[in-house]
Amino acid sequence: MVHTDHQTMRRVLRREIAGTIGLLTDEHDFRAMRRYRSFTFDDHKIYLQQMEALLRTRTSEGSHTTIALFDPEEYAEFCAETGLDPDIPSSRTRFTAELATTGPTLPYEGQPLADLVPALVDEAVRQATWEYASTLLARLGACATCGEDIGRAAFARASNLLFRILDTAQPGHRHLVCSVTGTPETLLAVLHADEDAHGATHLDEAEVLEFTTVLALGIATQGPGGLVMRTSAPDASDRIYGWRLRGEGLEPLTAGEVFDAYCTDIESGDLISPESGVDYCVPPDLGGEEAPPGHRH
Repeated sequence: MVHTDHQTMRRVLRREIAGTIGLLTDEHDFRAMRRYRSFTFDDHKIYLQQMEALLRTRTSEGSHTTIALFDPEEYAEFCAETGLDPDIPSSRTRFTAELATTGPTLPYEGQPLADLVPALVDEAVRQATWEYASTLLARLGACATCGEDIGRAAFARASNLLFRILDTAQPGHRHLVCSVTGTPETLLAVLHADEDAHGATHLDEAEVLEFTTVLALGIATQGPGGLVMRTSAPDASDRIYGWRLRGEGLEPLTAGEVFDAYCTDIESGDLISPESGVDYCVPPDLGGEEAPPGHRH
C-alpha cells in the first residue's frame, strides 16, 4: 500500500515538471547530428513522427513541454566552450536546457508538428533579426560631434514613429512590415496590432522590440528602406499605405507607389491583378514633425 502511494505521488510530481525538447526541424540539421554514434535515429520523417507521439503522450499526462530549435553547429560550439563530450545524450540535454532560456522556443499545445515547425523557424528568424539589428546599432557608437549614442537616439525616434503610426491608424487589425536594405543583408520585421471592442490595442512585446530595432537601424544608417501598413476592419475595405525611410524620418508614399509595389511581381516585373476590396491610399498625417528632436548626423 505504501509502495502504491509512493508511485501515485511520483506520477503526480511528474506532472509538475516542465520540460524542453530540442527539435531538429529539417533534414540538413538531422544529417549533421547523425555523425554522433549516440544519436540513434536514421530517418528524419520517423524521428518527427516519434517526437510528435512523445509530445502527445506528455500532454495527455498533464505535462507542459516547450519546443526549442536545435542547431547542430551551435551545439558543437557549446560543447567546445564547456568542455562537454558532444557524443553523449547528457550533453544534448545540457544544451537543450540552455536553449530554454536563450534560444527560440514555443510551447507545445497539441498542434501538429507540421504547424509548429514553421512557427518555430519563424520565431528563430525573428530572434536572429533582432540580435543582428541590435548588434549593428550598438556598433554605431557615439556621435563624434555631440557625443550622443546614435543607436539609442535612433531607437527612441523609431519608438515615437511607431506610436504615431498606430495612433493614427483606423480601428481594427493592423499589419505592419518594415524592411531595411542598406545593411549587409535585407532585414524584415513584422508587427501585428489588434484592437478589441473597448478600443485597446494589443501588441506582442517581442514583435514590438524587433520591429522598433529594425526601424531604428534604418533611421540610424539612413539606408534604403520602408514601412507598409495594412488595416482591416469589419464592413470596410482593407487599406494599404506606407512610407519610405528618408533621412531620420518617414516620407509618405503616394497611392500610385503603393499600388505599384503591391501589384508588380518582384522577380519578373509583370503586373499582378490588384486585390478586390482593397484601397491603396496615402497614409494619414502623423501629426507635426514625424520624429522627435534628437541626434542629427
